Amino acid sequence: MAFQSPNSYQQLQPKFLQQQLLQYQRTLITNISLLIGLVVTGTLGYRLIEGWSWFDALYMTVITLATIGYGETNPLHMQGRIFTVILIVMGVATISYIATQFTAAIANGHIYNIFQARRQRKFMQSLHDHYIICGFGRTGKQVTAEFAAEGSISFVVIDSAPEAIEQAEQMGYPAIQGDAALDQTLLAVGIDRATCIVAALPSDAENLYTVLSAKTLNPEIRAIARASNEEAMQKLRRGGADEVISPYITGGKRMAAVALRPQVMDFVDGIIAGENRSFYIEEYRIDDSSYVGVSLKKASLRAQTGVLVLAIRRADGHLIAGPDGNTEILEGDVLISMGTPEQLRSLNQILSPLDKKDQIRLPRNR
Repeated sequence: MAFQSPNSYQQLQPKFLQQQLLQYQRTLITNISLLIGLVVTGTLGYRLIEGWSWFDALYMTVITLATIGYGETNPLHMQGRIFTVILIVMGVATISYIATQFTAAIANGHIYNIFQARRQRKFMQSLHDHYIICGFGRTGKQVTAEFAAEGSISFVVIDSAPEAIEQAEQMGYPAIQGDAALDQTLLAVGIDRATCIVAALPSDAENLYTVLSAKTLNPEIRAIARASNEEAMQKLRRGGADEVISPYITGGKRMAAVALRPQVMDFVDGIIAGENRSFYIEEYRIDDSSYVGVSLKKASLRAQTGVLVLAIRRADGHLIAGPDGNTEILEGDVLISMGTPEQLRSLNQILSPLDKKDQIRLPRNR
């Protein structure tokens, strides 16, 4: 899908940065024009006053402006010497002016900002199978922290507030300032190449517009949205969100679970989140595998790898929790498995490879 616009990132840059870029380009063009004008004036002057050849006149002009001091190319008459003095004064003044502007641009950080923006643009264009987090508030920060803890996930943050972007960059996260509900913002971060988008903006309306825009630009993308209440959850699902999470509802359920089953929740927390986990829960899609049509007992996945298959989700959405040895593996199944990083890598090796967006993302060695 060719949705990417070459100018989308440039249009998305903050207004002050665009103004800096335009000002720097105008200054650069002006400086180059001044130098060219001096060279042309000097060449014509020596040509008309001294009657020299075009090359001699150009050569004399260049060494005069460069203050190299090789000496006169040909003997100069009085008018020629006066013209040379004027040319030297104009050249020194022009070069000093250009050097002052260049130094000021470096001191003010204009050049750094421009090159930083270009590097960021190249990075955004290189993203593929990445995650997009819209909103760097309390929810967005927690999402990015979990992604960063995984260590192998590519993601980018979008927020309209300059302070949020600055904070994200200070934490080492790739971030871009813009309105996540606008198509040009999503195009700038490679929505057509992304795997998943997380709409964690403070407003339900903003999250809804973001999901609608994302699904329009990339119907295959997985959209997860934040909602403040049940009504908003229903609207976001109708708007195309694959999953809708309400921090208040989820938080209430979690508090109740911790109060009733604290040890269970500690165990679940230990395998779902955190940087120093011993066990991980991952999912793996069965697609054109030699294990299609084979029961779990005959597949001997646990005997070969040590991985425990907790559940199987069929292609039609049906979930089989705690499958026994007689449960048959079908094409399109998603195996929800638990194990150590080494065990999950072993499972990844014996099952057939998948497309990048469906492959298991294993944690790095710690």
